[in-house]
Amino acid sequence: MDLGLKGKVAVITGGSVGIGLAIAEGLAAEGVDIVIAARNVQRVRAEAARIAKTFGVKAEGVACDVATREGTDDLIADVKRLFGGADILINNAGTGSNETVMEAPDEKWQAYWDLHVMAAVRLARGLAPFMKARGGGVILHNASICAAQPLWYEPIYNVTKAALMMFSKTLSTELIADKIRVNCVNPGLILTPDWIKTAKQLTAEKGGDYEAYLDGVAREHAPIKRFASPQELANFFVFLCSDRASYSVGSTYYVDGGMLKSV
Repeated sequence: MDLGLKGKVAVITGGSVGIGLAIAEGLAAEGVDIVIAARNVQRVRAEAARIAKTFGVKAEGVACDVATREGTDDLIADVKRLFGGADILINNAGTGSNETVMEAPDEKWQAYWDLHVMAAVRLARGLAPFMKARGGGVILHNASICAAQPLWYEPIYNVTKAALMMFSKTLSTELIADKIRVNCVNPGLILTPDWIKTAKQLTAEKGGDYEAYLDGVAREHAPIKRFASPQELANFFVFLCSDRASYSVGSTYYVDGGMLKSV
């Protein structure tokens, strides 16, 4: 299926590993030019070079911390300098947490708010005018099933991802008049390097069978009884970026293997 994306420009935060990298590869396979942003300068540049060589598109890696105003300003400036703007923005940068509400300091709450919410706010403000000038665009937010079905051990993650989901909905009503479609995706269990790292740490003193641990997590939480690959999730993002999803506006989509317990 030709998704009609060839020649578009996409910006993906958290784009050098895991879900963000899979989305970048999926879009590049459709002929989209790519800007991936991440903090690790060596990795983000190496992955951008690999994407360009593999898929025959233009790909640039921008090293920045999108949790800061300076980082988002630098990214917006680089996108303007490199491509004159963008057609697609994927707000993907984020990470899990582990705390209790009673013990977590203000600084931790603020750090996750800046990463999960303010990065998306600032990048939308900075890149949406370019999209409008180019005739429209797409903004997608990678939130989490935890935005609606929280896990007890990461309240800050739950709260900030729920805020990102509401920001996505609010932004969609503001930008659709400019032909910019905004949607949100709430993934369930996705087998990212972070999941594998955590599983190895948790099983290190118990024989190191991290795969069995992950299998147990999947069987407990997901009716499909397995994790999704980052590529499976990326396929959904790529579709939402295309005109095939032209009537999808202001929605939140669960890609979770049946994990959500409500309707």
